[in-house]
Formats: sequence, C-alpha cells, structure tokens
Amino acid sequence: MKIFPAIDLFDGCAVRLTKGDYGSMKIYSRDPASLALRFCEAGAKNLHLVDLQGAKDGSTPAFELVRRIKRETGLFCEIGGGIRTEAQIERYLNAGVDRVILGTAAVEDEALLRKAAQYGDRIAVGADLKNGLVAVRGWTETTALGAEAFLKRLDGIGIRAVICTDIGRDGMLSGVDVGFYRALKAAFGGELIASGGITEPKDLTALREAGIDGAVIGKALYENRIDLKRVLEEYAC
Repeated sequence: MKIFPAIDLFDGCAVRLTKGDYGSMKIYSRDPASLALRFCEAGAKNLHLVDLQGAKDGSTPAFELVRRIKRETGLFCEIGGGIRTEAQIERYLNAGVDRVILGTAAVEDEALLRKAAQYGDRIAVGADLKNGLVAVRGWTETTALGAEAFLKRLDGIGIRAVICTDIGRDGMLSGVDVGFYRALKAAFGGELIASGGITEPKDLTALREAGIDGAVIGKALYENRIDLKRVLEEYAC
C-alpha cells in the first residue's frame, strides 16, 4: 500500500489539529521543508500536504512553501486545501506538484469537478467525513451528502483517487474504523486512501487486509507512535 506522511500547513508551520478543530492547533515544526526532507531520508516516496488556511477561505497561501517542498525533496507531492478554481489547479500542477486534491469544490462545483477529472491521475478528491456525512470548508461545515453516495458519484464522473478522512478520529490516536473504510472501498472503484485515526502498525495491517490502497499518517508520526522507516519497510509498495 502507499504510505503518505502528512504535513498540515498553517502560517508557514507544520501543525496538527484534533477532529478538525482549529482551536486545537499544535505546532510541530516551524520549518516544514526540513521536516519533509526528514521523511524523505526515512524512505518516504509520497507526501500528503494540506493548506489549512486555504481550506477555510479558498485561497492558496502555502503555494510557495509547497513548491519549495516539492523542489527540495523530489517526492510525489499531493496538495489539498483551498483549491476551488481551474486556475488554482493549473498553478499547482505547473509548479510541479504531482496531484491536486479537491475538497469543497468537489462537493459544490460539479462543472469544475468534471473538468478536473480530465486531468486523470493528477487529480484526487478529499472526502472529509463526519458521522458519515461530507464536510466542507476546512471541516467547519457539514453537508447532508452521505459518504457512499458521494463516492459513487465521483466514480461515475471518472475521479480515480479519493482520500477519505474520518474526522471524528483525526488526531485522536484512537485507531481506525476498518468497517467504515471497507464500506467506502465497496462504493468506489478507484484508489482509496485512508486518513484519520491511524495510530500504530496494526491499523495499517487492518487497512491493507481490507483492500485499502493507501494511508495518510499524521499525528502518530509526530507523537512517535509510528516509526516511519519501519512502516515503510513493512507496508510501502
């Protein structure tokens, strides 16, 4: 399975939230590019980046930092947060970012979503899920759209990859709900990447056995619950 160390960006720092609550923000590094290089040295091939400021207001304040991280690490970099126009998509892709993740725009702008699907593997959708419903605007608003219905819609449009975040477990170090991800995988024919709650290697084992294609690991790395080098040797492909 693909392993994605996560770096959430806010005001130039690498931070983590708990359950998507901006009031719970904790700074782990004031030099995210150096942090990314450490992940690279541990053997990482992929990197999951989120612009938390942009996620709330639809801007891209972390653009230059993301471009620097891509340039200095050479990792496969995907970026989400605040990307809601075709111009923003193209700006990131032209800067060398490997994959752009649409969140709010994927829910609210079907015309853009259909255009984005034409970029193929360079586009993913972030399905941020709270109590089985899709959340938007940096997880600050919950819609009435059910998770499985949303994934089936994405499948029909031609989206090839979805990163599903279980908001209720994100940052909690409480383990994953494997049944939750198994049901989502059944609803979507493309690449499904799990995010939220991954705490120890056994969570990765359970996800792999459930047929999940990849995993985003965040707080467990920062709190030394998971050794990145070891899990990459065991699980990465």
